[in-house]
Amino acid sequence: MMSSTLDQVQNVDIDSKGRFKYILVKIKDGSHHKYIVRGYGRAGFHADIYDEILPELQRLGLHSDCVGGGRIEHNSDIGTILVYGYSIGFGRADHSISTEILKNYFPAYKSITFSNEGY
Repeated sequence: MMSSTLDQVQNVDIDSKGRFKYILVKIKDGSHHKYIVRGYGRAGFHADIYDEILPELQRLGLHSDCVGGGRIEHNSDIGTILVYGYSIGFGRADHSISTEILKNYFPAYKSITFSNEGY
């Protein structure tokens, strides 16, 4: 059972096209938790993404940990996402968790995969 506060946070917020940095964040409300994926081309560093989302999480009273990062290649026109790479500051995200979240969020996509290769 999820907490109603966790339900207020969208599972995925990423740019619709391009290659960009992303982070995987574990958010907690008491004994409940979930993972969220955030990725934006405007972010020069993975930490910029975390800094951008942190005020909203704190406003909701949620605790959070950035558990890693990487890159996403997203093509919404053809319905594909590739997750790969790592963050120098946060380490490599567990891309298998990230891709499962993305698959649930984009059920009509034809390919959502990951690779632990590359930067």
